Amino acid sequence: MWNQIYDPLHSPVLSTIAAAVPVVTLLVLIASGRVQAHIAAVIAVIVTNLITIFVFTMPANMSIRASMLGIVTGFFPIGWIVLNVIFLYQVTVTTGRFELLKRAVGGVTEDRRLQLLLIAFSFGAFFEGASGFGTPVAITGAVLIGLGFSPLAASGLSLIANTAPVAYGALGTPIQGLASVTGLDPYILGAMVGRQLPFFSLIVPFWVVWAFAGWRGMKDVWPAILVTGVSFAIPQYVISNHINPWIVDIGASLISMGALILFLKVWQPRQLWLSPALRGRDESAATMAAAKPLDKTPLTQSELFNALLPWIIVCIVMLVWGNGAFKAWANAIFVWNYPVPELHQMINKMPPVAPGPTKESAVFAFTYLSFTGTGMLIAAIISGLLMGVGPGKLLTEYGRTIRLCAISLITISAMLAIGTLTRLSGVDATLGLAFAATGVLYPFFGTLLGWLGVALTGSDTASNVLFGNLQKITSEQLGLSPILMGAANSSGGVMGKMIDAQSIVVASTATNWYGHEGTILRFVFWHSIVLACLVGVLVTLQAYVWPFTALVLK
Repeated sequence: MWNQIYDPLHSPVLSTIAAAVPVVTLLVLIASGRVQAHIAAVIAVIVTNLITIFVFTMPANMSIRASMLGIVTGFFPIGWIVLNVIFLYQVTVTTGRFELLKRAVGGVTEDRRLQLLLIAFSFGAFFEGASGFGTPVAITGAVLIGLGFSPLAASGLSLIANTAPVAYGALGTPIQGLASVTGLDPYILGAMVGRQLPFFSLIVPFWVVWAFAGWRGMKDVWPAILVTGVSFAIPQYVISNHINPWIVDIGASLISMGALILFLKVWQPRQLWLSPALRGRDESAATMAAAKPLDKTPLTQSELFNALLPWIIVCIVMLVWGNGAFKAWANAIFVWNYPVPELHQMINKMPPVAPGPTKESAVFAFTYLSFTGTGMLIAAIISGLLMGVGPGKLLTEYGRTIRLCAISLITISAMLAIGTLTRLSGVDATLGLAFAATGVLYPFFGTLLGWLGVALTGSDTASNVLFGNLQKITSEQLGLSPILMGAANSSGGVMGKMIDAQSIVVASTATNWYGHEGTILRFVFWHSIVLACLVGVLVTLQAYVWPFTALVLK
């Protein structure tokens, strides 16, 4: 057995600096633009191993095994989702169905700002609710690039838009993960998150359009933005507080899409915004081929159905694959759990991160049939066959997709190696304890702890599992509501989703702009910081100024 050590240098400051080295190395290398993402990720994996072995005293064999577990986990399930989303996209392009989709969206509105609201925010929120784990950014990024947006706009804005729905993603998986480590009621936790995120469901649509078109561009379409935000925020609050936390995103996104489409039947902006590039400096615009004029011929009912068919199939399949009953059935048929030798339950998480010595699990769960990516593959195959693509052609397209995504898959696996290793070594807990030492400012910094967790792990669920119990212990010591701070971990975490390395690689792959991850990171980084701080301010007000929001739920 090996016990995690959170202050190996006998100085909280020095130990925190040492713990920050891996993630700082990764982000600096990517942001520099001089090192390709897959090389930066490999270098960061090596640096992380050196830190965990020589500073945090983790046995070398455990460190290497943890890295290998992360590499495999990176491909299953995250890389598996990306691969099959891109496969579906490639099939729709090959069959001409994507051109029909472009005409369908153009029939709702040609205005790029409104297309962002419909696709990046509302449509993306549906896929976040149905499957999560990288699916929304992969799909919306691919759709936006197909609609003619610049690569930076398509990737960066998909990342920013995929924030407010994240805490309820994959049918409430982050909330369930938070409940499992804190022992708190998931319904109450979900309700508290529903008293935080609706504010940002109102803000984020404005924020996305502002980031794309500037203040004036945003001001000219404010009625549509307000309709989008209100029609998402109110159902998000109502469903989370009065129904359950599992169907929040699906219900809110469907209502939001419907409300926006109906509103655009009676209202259109006075001047259409047709530029595909970000307002201001957008270096990706120079890489775009000349756009073909959009065919404005109205679609027939048959053409509209054919345009939407692949995405209808994806929606149906993702709803099935996200259902807990289906997962239980599928896992009963096919599951292979591989406890990693000399790693599984050989590491103790220690106080104050855990109430007492707690064995860490290190199991690779190969639940192939229930993987979201498997559902996406099945949806792509069904769609392809219904669109008249033969099995041989599907195999050819799949081979092309593997070649297209190969380097991205390597990168994602390396990112997960870093996240898995920092979790099992206690490096991320050291960073968490630094945030927990902020006393009266803890509501603010505790929220940023959730942001840090998602930035490190790429998952709101993983951040909740990692820091949920620490939030509970620290808040009780400080006389704060553990429900408030547990929810804050999840709500703050959603803003870290846009800067986690694996999400950035997913976005660059979906938009066929691989190799420019540094540009994407530099674009979204300050958006992430500012929005996370705004969540922190809200939670601080809830803790000290509006305490009734926490007291009601105690």
